[in-house]
Amino acid sequence: MSSKTFLLLATVVAFVFSSRAADPDITSDFIVPPGITPDANFFTFRGFGESLLGGPKNGSFQATKATQVEFPALTGQSVSIAVLQFAARGLNPPHTHPRSAELLIVVQGTLSVGFVDSNNKLYQKFLFKGDAFVFPKGLVHFQVNEESRYPAIAISAFGSANAGTVSLPKTLFGSGIYDWLLAQSFKTDVGTIDKIIAANTA
Repeated sequence: MSSKTFLLLATVVAFVFSSRAADPDITSDFIVPPGITPDANFFTFRGFGESLLGGPKNGSFQATKATQVEFPALTGQSVSIAVLQFAARGLNPPHTHPRSAELLIVVQGTLSVGFVDSNNKLYQKFLFKGDAFVFPKGLVHFQVNEESRYPAIAISAFGSANAGTVSLPKTLFGSGIYDWLLAQSFKTDVGTIDKIIAANTA
């Protein structure tokens, strides 16, 4: 199955997700920003072309998103999508999406994925090309390419035009929470926490 077929499938599934989305219902067919006269171009997003080929251009992980921010036609439509590119050994660190579940489909390579539920149980699976996995709304989850030589690509669909992303490393160690509070919470010393904070604020 080609990457274009997977993209189409992910888009269809995203529309299915929209029936349970947290986005408010709109009272018109679509929402157009002031000063814009909509035509077919308004409903077209061309930002995924390079994302569907190989690994990320910079670093170990790259997400190319089409949310209402990058693609205003999605405003009020309760749907968005992202292409996730993983270099060899690349990872998308633990994070949450507060406004939507995420349906991920692997289109190239393999990924190890997982989430932790509210009872602290880990659900983890190794995925191959063509496999899909759902991360329930608001739960901490991650994806990692354990392959040491080859990149991986996945497409994620969301049931919100703006699912939001809360990265745990950046939120905990890059937001200004007191280092002594984090040290006590993680049962370690302030020096260790300060090193982690420095790595997440550089």
